[in-house]
Amino acid sequence: MSNATPRGRRSPTRHVGAKTINLALQGGGAHGAFTWGVLDRLLEDERINIEGISATSAGAMNATVLVYGYVRGGRDGARAALAQFWWNVSLSAMHSPLQPSWLDRMIGNHSLRFSPAFIIIDLMTRLFSPYEFNPLNRNPLKNVLEESVDFAALKNSRCPIKLFLSATNVCTGKIKVFERRDITASHVLASSCLPFLFQAVEIEGEHYWDGGYMGNPAIFPLIYNCQSRDIVIVHINPLKREGVPRTATEILNRVNEISFNSSLMREMRAISFVTRLIDEHMVNENNLKRLYIHSISADELMEELGASSKLNADWNFLMHLRAAGRQYADAWIEVNFSRLGVASTVDIRAQYF
Repeated sequence: MSNATPRGRRSPTRHVGAKTINLALQGGGAHGAFTWGVLDRLLEDERINIEGISATSAGAMNATVLVYGYVRGGRDGARAALAQFWWNVSLSAMHSPLQPSWLDRMIGNHSLRFSPAFIIIDLMTRLFSPYEFNPLNRNPLKNVLEESVDFAALKNSRCPIKLFLSATNVCTGKIKVFERRDITASHVLASSCLPFLFQAVEIEGEHYWDGGYMGNPAIFPLIYNCQSRDIVIVHINPLKREGVPRTATEILNRVNEISFNSSLMREMRAISFVTRLIDEHMVNENNLKRLYIHSISADELMEELGASSKLNADWNFLMHLRAAGRQYADAWIEVNFSRLGVASTVDIRAQYF
């Protein structure tokens, strides 16, 4: 959890020199609009440069759109591209039976938990596979991605931001990392393919599901391919929830959260182990890379929303999450900017062990 609390926009501060970070973006459906807000605020601060992004699922969509926008128009282009992408997501979902009714919007109900359509589709995904209830394999996000990103321009550009998207190989159970030079809409969809909702995505004869099962997000591509030691993880899936889930939907959601966080927690344990070896002078720091880990999250917000709101692409709801993301990122910058390149701003053992 971020060690800063949300606050209003701060007044401009004295420029203290630019710093370079890497980003690790989790997935979480419509909750990815929170990450959109975080990214929008980070891009706004010209003291912060982004070297690489490792991302999964909704994080992969945010990352791909950001890098493409940066190719087209730098920071402002990236911010504009993200805004357009999420607007396109909302437009695409406007006529979906899963979206909240006008009454839901009036009373501020974002959970969709009691929507009859959601209940029916939730039951369908438990009784039928996507090969049965969606035999034509239609995914509206494919059109949204292709409208939002020129993938040929993305692959052929010389963008300074490195991009790594993770997917899970269905047959081998291994993680697959796609880099910018390879990425198409299919690669982004592979990273975000929830097996209960969509058919596995085939790429070059291999089939893939959501990357969250093996890396949500994967940290190692940033370690091996980037120079910056600072990694900022944008959390969407709560690490901790109070109370025991009771309903079938709550139980499945918590199982998914634990599963999707497990790979990240394993990597954090490895990073902590290496850091301890360096601190205790058991290895030469020139041979192993010391990393500085940072975190921006809003667990208390995500706990209130519930699992079903991950399907809610209502524009007002997305803007609510974006605003929260900006506030949390703003607070994080205020407290932690000076520590970038100096030390981790999270206690890895306390948060991930």
